[in-house]
Amino acid sequence: MTDHRTDDLPVSAFGAPHEQVVFCHDADSGLKAIIAISSTALGPALGGTRFYPYGSEQAALADVLALSQGMAYKNALAGLDLGGGKAVIIGDPRRDKSEALLRAYGRFVDTLGGRYFTACDVGTFSPDMDVIARETRYVTGRTVEHGGAGDSSVLTAWGVFQGMRASAQHVWGDTSLAGRRVGVAGVGKVGRHLTGLLVEADARVVVTDVDAAAVERLRETYPGIEVAESTDALVRDQLDVYAPCALGGALSDEVVDVLTARIVCGAANNQLAHSGVEKQLADRGIVYAPDYCVNAGGVIQVADELEGFDFDRAKSRATGIFDTTLDVLETAKAEGVPPSQAADRLAEQRMRQVGRLRSILLP
Repeated sequence: MTDHRTDDLPVSAFGAPHEQVVFCHDADSGLKAIIAISSTALGPALGGTRFYPYGSEQAALADVLALSQGMAYKNALAGLDLGGGKAVIIGDPRRDKSEALLRAYGRFVDTLGGRYFTACDVGTFSPDMDVIARETRYVTGRTVEHGGAGDSSVLTAWGVFQGMRASAQHVWGDTSLAGRRVGVAGVGKVGRHLTGLLVEADARVVVTDVDAAAVERLRETYPGIEVAESTDALVRDQLDVYAPCALGGALSDEVVDVLTARIVCGAANNQLAHSGVEKQLADRGIVYAPDYCVNAGGVIQVADELEGFDFDRAKSRATGIFDTTLDVLETAKAEGVPPSQAADRLAEQRMRQVGRLRSILLP
């Protein structure tokens, strides 16, 4: 294991470097992982473990650094007393995941002594957290059978839905999504639940996913939904709301140029392909609900588990994403800045104001 703290790492909250980046390697189990802690200004870092077949270690490093910084802002804006961290395991979870690998990863998490709590993300699930927990107590997002919160995608989708309602209020003066055409790109764990909430709200839902089987299963449950041939076809379609719910970088220059939706509000992390896209969205009159603001329901759910999980309490907290999103959008409008900048300012303000209290020494 190599522990890097270098000044040339990308900056995180308040222009400071990531606090800690740990490279984890266990040859016998095949584990290759990176844990990144962006900030512990508000408390121990919390963020999921992504199991993904990255093309290179450099690609994995870039992803974990961006994701961990996003978690610092997400946890701050969600009102949690938790910092931001993330981990990636390099490999194909369908082929490489094993008990030995997960337990080896748990040992590395444990060496951080509680500076980082892990949870589920792309390629990892609650039963995996149970395995990791056999080696460390710094795990959340566990199965209900083991006292955990279970599938965090349920409240992630609920939070995105609340953010979408708040965005509708901001744009159209009404929280109702009835009759609105909503495009959902990616119908995996979160997109599937979000589709169900939109159907219940009488929205006209159009979906797409690279996994044709996932789309077909969804159509069996909700036969009234439409299916787009591809994400490219979806973003060119006539939409009121576009919900990116797959991997990051969904909002590129090319997408923004052809997008017809008035609102972008989805579950994917790091949706802006590069700095400057947020201004292009604003210039086109498209309201962007910042991803780390609206997709915080999952982290709210797993954070609640640290207190002894209560679903109703966690759902009530996740419902607050409506007010947070509306605050961000109204602040952006009042200050004449894109919503992503308004969200960043609000998160950074909380990290400064609350984080400084930790310097007051208690007896």
